[in-house]
Amino acid sequence: MRIPKSWVPSMAEHIVENLIKKELIEEPDVPVNTLIEETEKLLLDELMVEDRLNEEVRQFLRKYESDIEKGRLDYRKLFDMTKQKLVRERNIVL
Repeated sequence: MRIPKSWVPSMAEHIVENLIKKELIEEPDVPVNTLIEETEKLLLDELMVEDRLNEEVRQFLRKYESDIEKGRLDYRKLFDMTKQKLVRERNIVL
């Protein structure tokens, strides 16, 4: 994740307050705190997409660990190429 997790609650609160203040959403039927909590969950989920993708690439490259250790393959290059391929295939915005 590119930003600290500790920033997410204040970001969510700021987003919800601005949406209400600018009348882009009506006063919600649910409590504002609940709306902020749900916004926080959505932000965290979106911000962690790249973390989950990186872990998936690491798992995939473990199959080639022996070749990488022997110097036949460049881990960083393989990691970047695999990640970019998955990003294209899945239409992920990073």
